[in-house]
Order: sequence, then C-alpha cells, then structure tokens
Amino acid sequence: MAKHEPGWELYRSFLAVAQEGSLSAAARALGMTQPSLGRHIRELEAGLGVALFTRSPQGLRLTDLGSELIAHAQSMAAASAALRRAASGGNQDERGTVRITCSDVVGAEVLPAILADFRRQHPGIAVELSLSNRNEDLLRKDADIAVRMVRPTQAALLTRRVGSIMLGLHAHRRYLKEHGRPRRIEDLARHALIGYDRETPALRAIARALSLEHSDFSLRTDNDLGQLAAIRAGYGIGVCQCALAARDRELVRLLPESFTLGMDTWLAMHEDLRTDRRVRLLFDYLAEAIKTYAAGAAG
Repeated sequence: MAKHEPGWELYRSFLAVAQEGSLSAAARALGMTQPSLGRHIRELEAGLGVALFTRSPQGLRLTDLGSELIAHAQSMAAASAALRRAASGGNQDERGTVRITCSDVVGAEVLPAILADFRRQHPGIAVELSLSNRNEDLLRKDADIAVRMVRPTQAALLTRRVGSIMLGLHAHRRYLKEHGRPRRIEDLARHALIGYDRETPALRAIARALSLEHSDFSLRTDNDLGQLAAIRAGYGIGVCQCALAARDRELVRLLPESFTLGMDTWLAMHEDLRTDRRVRLLFDYLAEAIKTYAAGAAG
C-alpha cells in the first residue's frame, strides 16, 4: 500500500527508465536532467514502499514487483495521452488530434497519400500515426483508430471490414534479367526467396501455399518494409501487396495463377468515440479510401 499518492510524473519517469534501461537515456527521452529523474525514482519507491530497480552491469533492471507495475504505468500513459487528444478539440469540432495505429507497411506505404487528401479537406485535424506490427490496445485507448489485418473481437470496439488486400509474388526486372523468370511454383526452389524470420501464422499460410520451408528463404526479416525494400533492390522474389507493386513499373508480378493471398482488412475504434466528430470523420474517410485501395489491389 502506497504511503501517499505519487503524482503521474513519477510514474512517467519510472516507465521511461524501464523502457530505456538507464537514467541517462530516460532523462534524454523526457528532456529532463539525470539528477531530477533519479529523484523521481527515489520518490516513487519511497511513496510505494518498494524497490523498483536493481543495478547491474547492463544498467538498471526491474525488480519482480517493478515488472508487475509496468502494465499499470503503460495504462496510465495511454490514459494521459487519450486525455490530451480528447482535450485538443470538442466532440463536435473538426479540430484536434486523432491517433491511428497500423502495421509498418500500411503506415509507410498506404496511408500517407490517404492522409494527405484528408488533410486538404480537414486541415484542423492533426494525426498521430503509430507504425507497429504489434496490436495497440484500443480498449486501453493507446490509439483512437486501428487498421488491422485480422478481425478485432473485443466487444467494446466498433469494427468495419474495408476489403481484402491481395498479396502476390514479385521481383524486380533486374533480378529476373539476371536469374530468369519462374514459370511454375517448383521453379522457386532455384531462386533467392525473401520471407519471414520467425514462424508466424502468416508465414505458415504463405509457406503452405508455395510448398516452402522456413529454410528455403535466403533473406529473412519479420519487417514488411524490409521485405519490400529487398524486393525493390533486386535481392530476389518475395511477397508484397499487389497494389504497392503496381506503383513501380520495375516490379513484376509472378505466377498470379498459382499464388494469390487475400488479407481481410478491418478498421476499429472504441465505441465511446462514435460521437467524437473528428474521430468519426477520419474513420469514415479511411474506410472508403482503404476500400478503394483494396479494390485496386484485387484488380
């Protein structure tokens, strides 16, 4: 039981040190001095009556109890950020901030053009774009809107399916000129293949469709942007969104009759935000724009 109620700034400092691993790195991240940050940690430990960190050659390490508190501190940080976004504009205003979370490739390759068009129509709405293949928690309000490739199942979320984005095999013309073009799936065995590092459901689906093993990939990365960059660089043959590849005349789709994989794409937001005008405007705009993009990918 806490001896007194610590302020949020102490928990923010605790979370920064836990994430950065040292007082100096956390102080830089927060724009504070190291002595001030160290004082925050001592005050929090005194207020809670527990030790949160131990010192090691690698820096500060969380105690077992400190590790248990991380999720709570993250929830406080998410609530603080959500409060600031809510305060940035009234419910019926076309101004303020909306936070979107999406995968790396969607955030870097698909949404920028869509958001540029939205900005021209609604210049008073600022957008925070969180690129991560980790699903941020909408119930905890880590973000206002999520673009996801699996159907959200949490009951308190409003969801909308916005299409199926097609994936296909692609290679750069330079690679095909040097190594030839595969005419059937079996020909892939003699090519440099780009794929995932860790085995995931996505990898298993692709591997089954292509009759490949994990060891068949000669370049492995779990980052979709890294895979796309390798395809564009002419490293070899990889899987990417057909609509993205279609933008680059140097990329060639391969074996479309043998391999096509559709990714159902969903938008989600917390049901509490249904009456927030700026969130709803962006949600509806994204739904139509991504639907159009997905239809182009299918075509």
